[in-house]
Amino acid sequence: MAEQFVETHTDPSGAQGIGNGPQVLSTSPGLECLVGPLLNYRHMEGGQWHGSVLIVTTPGQQDPQLILTFAGAVGASQEKAVADIGPRTIGAEKLYEDTEKGFWRFKLDVPFQSYESRWQYEIKGMTYVDTSKTSRPQVFVIPSATQSMRILFHSCNGFSVGTDVDAWSGPALWNDVLRMHDQKPFHVMLGGGDQIYNDGVRVDGPLKPWTAIGNPHKRREYPFGRKMRDECDQYYFNNYVRWYGQAPFSDANGQIPQVNIWDDHDIIDGFGSYTDHFMKCAVFRGIGGVAHKYYLLFQHHQAPPKSTFTTDAPATTSAGQDGTEADPEQLKTAFVKTDDLEDPSFIVGQKPGPYVEEHSRSIYCQLGARIAFCGIDARTERTRHQINYPETYQIIFDRLNKEFTGNPDLKHLVLLLGVPIAYPRLQWLENILSSPLIGPIKFLNKRFGFAGGLFNQFDGKADLLDDLDDHYTAHQHKGERRELIHQLQKFSQQHSVRVTILGGDVHLGAVGRFYSNPKLGIPAEKDHRYMPNVISSAITNKPPPQAVANLLAKRNKIHHLDHDTDETLLEIFNRDPSTNGKVNGAANGTANGAANGSAEVEVKKKTSDANHATMPSRNYAIICESHDDATPTASAAGPVPGDAPTATNGHVAPPAQTSSPPAPKSNTRKPIHIGEQGAGTDHPAASGLRATGLCGLHGLDVTLRVEISPSDREGHTDGYGFSIPALEKVA
Repeated sequence: MAEQFVETHTDPSGAQGIGNGPQVLSTSPGLECLVGPLLNYRHMEGGQWHGSVLIVTTPGQQDPQLILTFAGAVGASQEKAVADIGPRTIGAEKLYEDTEKGFWRFKLDVPFQSYESRWQYEIKGMTYVDTSKTSRPQVFVIPSATQSMRILFHSCNGFSVGTDVDAWSGPALWNDVLRMHDQKPFHVMLGGGDQIYNDGVRVDGPLKPWTAIGNPHKRREYPFGRKMRDECDQYYFNNYVRWYGQAPFSDANGQIPQVNIWDDHDIIDGFGSYTDHFMKCAVFRGIGGVAHKYYLLFQHHQAPPKSTFTTDAPATTSAGQDGTEADPEQLKTAFVKTDDLEDPSFIVGQKPGPYVEEHSRSIYCQLGARIAFCGIDARTERTRHQINYPETYQIIFDRLNKEFTGNPDLKHLVLLLGVPIAYPRLQWLENILSSPLIGPIKFLNKRFGFAGGLFNQFDGKADLLDDLDDHYTAHQHKGERRELIHQLQKFSQQHSVRVTILGGDVHLGAVGRFYSNPKLGIPAEKDHRYMPNVISSAITNKPPPQAVANLLAKRNKIHHLDHDTDETLLEIFNRDPSTNGKVNGAANGTANGAANGSAEVEVKKKTSDANHATMPSRNYAIICESHDDATPTASAAGPVPGDAPTATNGHVAPPAQTSSPPAPKSNTRKPIHIGEQGAGTDHPAASGLRATGLCGLHGLDVTLRVEISPSDREGHTDGYGFSIPALEKVA
């Protein structure tokens, strides 16, 4: 094997590694940082919260150290004193180093307290290479031992190629995230894929000459040699440093612990969904490996594989069961940690993917006392005809059954998928784009560039097809989709646990749901088939045109997954997002300063008056338990300060009123239980700042925070809420 010809050694931090490393020693008086700190949550075990902090430095640094300090209790618990928690010094592990950078990870373990607690960390002597930035202590918050986590969910955190970034005020919604975090801290943020957009690699990066090749055969046969690999490696690294170091996203990275899965834009647009013979070409294999390397490092704080594919390194051209073999040339000036144990949160696939020839990494972890999380890696194994291997689903459900059998206190499973699964069908559009009717236009495009924007630069097919092929509702994925939903229904019924699905990718907000056919007469609180799909996308990328959102809303039919299961979108958007519930009474106008009195911003109408199901505006979601220590009782329930009046005359409905009959079959786009009643801006959950108590002790509140105007650089939002009941055990 290739490793026999590569020196194996131990670095100064004690990590076993492979490769010689850059053989340099920094003489800087401080710890030179390129980007970071990035904070991750990993898992909880034995009364401890486990996480990690990553920094990326110049090469040659020695023994970075982090100081972790208890910073007090949160909110009403601030008077509680803890005398036995002192500062701790934590050393770093080197994950990877080459002649330009080093990746260092600090593993954190923090004891849960009987109250919500703050923790401060600071990296000794750290200075930024970018002198405009200043290193400062960071603070994060963990829930009490009896509390579930307050969750932020986001996706599509970047811009598509050609977007006027300035016109969309950059990543403005992260300002709103930080404002919400200051008012009521998030314990974790779930990244649903496309945390970064790497598509520019083919427009202004090293793949530009390859993309310009007109002959598909020549493009498929183009080699991915070490020179191109090194150029792509540099491009992906620089893009991560630029994006992850950009405020306000960088501010959130250091204080809200992340858990991420990836999607196509973390690699390149449409990766995995082009035709098989094209996806197997050398260039796609190569960029898949490079993107995977930096995905593991930046998003998972995990050591990368020993090398990536190149056509001029024979050891790497055929992946084995364990992935790509080591390439001595790549390791001449690089160090890679080799004794990096898999975190117990990972559910590792049994065999490498077809194009990213590494093992998939799905995630299981517990989000506090009663919520479990599973994120399915739906990109590593993806082809045009499959999303995940059957054996991958098996090991995921084996893990879920084991965890829920061992912990009967778990009441919810939050399942993260890269794309929505309860979403309008677009089969008719697939048929049009795949039909012979498109052939003459394709010919004119190939010969004369006609309708250039309609076809992609990779395989010459209609550009929308790779996006449509990504969807679970695409015709080739319908069987896999149905089987996954049936497995979730079985799991939900077996463990009496409510399943809530999160999905992004589609660049608009919506709420889909599966539920039992109303003819069965099963109330949602007892319905194991009731599974909402919170669709939150994008937090940064621009939304689709209003006409697309309106078309999708028109396609919001009541579909039948099977004879017992129906699905449709909830009509949650009672009005367009605005300040104080109105936009000068007109379709276009100005909002008089968002919540903090900022300058007036232009607000344009988002949707047609008939569309209450899809929202083409940037957004993110908040999920938390609908009952906590601050939730008012039935007798004391009152309006939340700053909230709009609710459908219950300003009062939070008593938790006892949790049962409600299902809506008639013809009306299931409307509320089908008390938590959906009044869904929208008037719902008690709309603010995202206070538990409603609407769905009882173990229900969930969900808030979609939707951007009011893209010209508002402070990113102010309007809230839309609904609640999810826990699943009552049926005797």
